[in-house]
Amino acid sequence: MVNAEALKDAGLPLPIELAELPEEELRWCSVTLNEVLEHGSRLEASVFDIEGKHAHEVLKRCKWPVVRVCGDSGLADAFYPTRFKRIIIEKSEHPLILPSQIQEINPKPKAYLSPLCKTDFETLKAHKSQILLTRSGTIGNCSFVSETLNGKTLSDDIIRITCKNEEYTGYLYAFLRTRIGNALIRMNEYGAVISHIEPEHLESVPIPDPAAALKKRIHDLVIRSYALRDESNALLDEAERLFYDALKLPPLSRLRPRYFDQAADLRNYAAKLSDLAGRLDASYHVPIVDAIIRCLKKEAAEITTIGDPRISKRVILPGRFARVYVEEGQGVPFFGGKQIYELDPTNKKYLSFVHHGKRIKDQLTLEENMVLITCSGTIGKVALVAKHWEGWTANQHIIRVVPFTADIAGYLYIFLSTEYGCELINHFTYGSVVDEINDHHVCQVLFPLLKDSSIQTEINSLALKANAKRTEAYYAEQKAIRITNDEVIYASEK
Repeated sequence: MVNAEALKDAGLPLPIELAELPEEELRWCSVTLNEVLEHGSRLEASVFDIEGKHAHEVLKRCKWPVVRVCGDSGLADAFYPTRFKRIIIEKSEHPLILPSQIQEINPKPKAYLSPLCKTDFETLKAHKSQILLTRSGTIGNCSFVSETLNGKTLSDDIIRITCKNEEYTGYLYAFLRTRIGNALIRMNEYGAVISHIEPEHLESVPIPDPAAALKKRIHDLVIRSYALRDESNALLDEAERLFYDALKLPPLSRLRPRYFDQAADLRNYAAKLSDLAGRLDASYHVPIVDAIIRCLKKEAAEITTIGDPRISKRVILPGRFARVYVEEGQGVPFFGGKQIYELDPTNKKYLSFVHHGKRIKDQLTLEENMVLITCSGTIGKVALVAKHWEGWTANQHIIRVVPFTADIAGYLYIFLSTEYGCELINHFTYGSVVDEINDHHVCQVLFPLLKDSSIQTEINSLALKANAKRTEAYYAEQKAIRITNDEVIYASEK
């Protein structure tokens, strides 16, 4: 049981009937020969996963008739584009969204496909109201195509699902987001090294078919959630545009760094002894940083740093620690840098209050309007903590910047999330194997204040409004999932 005194000493609220349940070291079940034959003679353990078997048993007790996700009598059709050899280039008309990005609120392309790729680029594009489902590697992550993803080029590792009745799309999405739905999807994965599923596997996945009015009600909540995400993205785009206009900044690609010898075939530059700052790694002295600083100084009222007490109260880098996880509902939600672009971070774990109470209180807990910066591995991913993340925790690979007030938080986030801010963060990177930055580096990141304070206030306001919409979007989606659980999946005849 949880130690109430430990929680009290750490200044944490006492949960009601809280008990830590240790995870089983080994999950097992018995399987009949008939079950093996019914599943195509497959012998992978995942096909007979306990959670999947439990999910089937739950649906047997459901009061609603059960149909299939896909197939002739199913709710939807599914496909993925033909596999092809990718040719990645620096820039093209075909920016590519990867499977790992589909749950991000506003995914940006990480690669560009060459027009020489032997594929039909039209089939790679997402279309509004499709459901996207990852089919390779991490199985079962799903997203919904709204304005943000509409027309974007997606990887062929993503299954596209189209509902036969568009007004039921939100319901199918909500079902796939439940633990029951996800467990049923993962039962079909195959592959010795990299897991896969195929569209035809969805023809064996059962789904309750409730009353049309109930499906529509859930659908409307999902549509509302994604409409709010689109509105949030539009507000952030407008805030970033105002920032660039206020400082008259060109796209970063148009800046011309000053090299030592322009005629040489490789990038080369000189560094003054007074500018070394104890750093002999070439990446710290890249000329693009000097070009950025010159550009910012032209139009900014003042160039200060993130560590300026007018900008931030604290910059926190949590210490490393051995984590003790507990079951959902028994601890505080905990996620990492890979998930900070997501509305509801996937693969959340739950930290033990008893073992980490003091650390949770002093270092790990997130507060609304904190700015998060990834500081290990992939450097410089930036997020603004929304209201629904308040009280959650993130790992030690994320630096927390506590803004001086909410009046600067949104503007700070907008600057750091631009390509200019990202470059200023990244030039502090060190490490021969895993890239790192620390809290001292973040404190030194240069930060421009605008001459027109009203524009700076407007940028800040737009960012905070966008963050508020993301919280609304989160609660709309959670309500849809809750209704799907309570009134569909676990609804039984009385």
